Amino acid sequence: MSLKRNTIWNLVGTGLPLLLGAVTIPYLLKNIGVEAFGILTLVWALIGYFSLFDFGLGRALTQQVSVARGNQQNSHLPSLIKTGLWFTVVTGLVGGILLAFLAKPLALHWLKISIALQPNTVQALLVASIGIPLTTVTTGFRGILEGFEDFKGVNLLRICLGSANFALPALSVMFIGTSLVWMVASLIIARLIVLAAHAWLVHLKMPAGWMFAKFNKQDMRPLLSFGAWMTISNIISPLMVTADRFIISGVLGATVVAYYTVPFELLIRVLIVPGALTAALFPRLASLLTTNIQEADRLYKNSLKIIITILVPTCLIIALGSKWGMALWLGLDFAEHSWKIVVIMAIGLIFNGVASVPFAAIQAKGSAHATAKLHLLEFVFYVPLLFICLKYAGLMGAALAWTSRVIVDLFALLYLGKKVFYSRI
Repeated sequence: MSLKRNTIWNLVGTGLPLLLGAVTIPYLLKNIGVEAFGILTLVWALIGYFSLFDFGLGRALTQQVSVARGNQQNSHLPSLIKTGLWFTVVTGLVGGILLAFLAKPLALHWLKISIALQPNTVQALLVASIGIPLTTVTTGFRGILEGFEDFKGVNLLRICLGSANFALPALSVMFIGTSLVWMVASLIIARLIVLAAHAWLVHLKMPAGWMFAKFNKQDMRPLLSFGAWMTISNIISPLMVTADRFIISGVLGATVVAYYTVPFELLIRVLIVPGALTAALFPRLASLLTTNIQEADRLYKNSLKIIITILVPTCLIIALGSKWGMALWLGLDFAEHSWKIVVIMAIGLIFNGVASVPFAAIQAKGSAHATAKLHLLEFVFYVPLLFICLKYAGLMGAALAWTSRVIVDLFALLYLGKKVFYSRI
């Protein structure tokens, strides 16, 4: 199983839906308006964030399946996998119920949404809550497939889901109308279909009768230990990525959220390159760190060099062409509000992308506690910094706060990553 081939599949799986997004985002902005589109991006973020109620089991399953396969313990896989999957079902239901309870306060009070859109937003959030257990279980199945290094199957399904995220809201507007409820409902149907497809791929890889394997308390201990620390990272890290848009809505109003989230969602896609590499690197490192530490170290250093070589020129070109590019894509008025945000974030993307390599190495070692503690520390300083920057610099302040955080994050992770190979974390 080639690391290069797996990386390419990851790039294709993440990148192809973006081509569709480049067409559908302007269409949605034009037909539903800036505020409604901003709310749709918040729903996307909420589904992604609450899906982290898998409590780290997706990543834990990847790590544990990789280690078991590396140690030739294939007979152990059925009970390990079944135990992990049932846990994602339970936690997903908890996450869905929580989002359903939060729907009204989010729409009516916390996000400063205009009165006309509030009822539709409440209903959309209630529909979105159905997608949380679907997504957590899918995350578990995806973790298993990545443990088998089946990145082809994973990314074919990622293409389908990513395309649906952009295409189905546009089709809903085209054929049904501008209701946020129908847009969100179409996304939930897509997630149900993708869940079934993931389950089928896992079933094909497992021996007959694997679904009847018994729960094993010894399996739960390492999964929950890794997953508990992953849960902290899974809550805090995405919160630092998505909280800015909710805080912006609370401080400046929902009408300006799109000026921040659209360039952010566009720019963050640059990270598909390091993300593609480290997704393939993670299960390989998890296996090698128990069998060949020298090869693991070589892969780690080569990955750092590759990502730096790609990201530095890419992000500099984005920064230099930010105003022209945004004007060409979304019009001069939108560009005037957002191009400076693009410049600041483009710089931060370099640091954020490089940081994904030591992050993967630390967790491949099984040291999820190290990244969790780091994210907790960052969060304590980031949220006050974000409020201060928003107060004195507006939307640009949010971009400055995010970029400052990812710079600090990189240097801390590089220090911890070095300890993976030369000492114990």
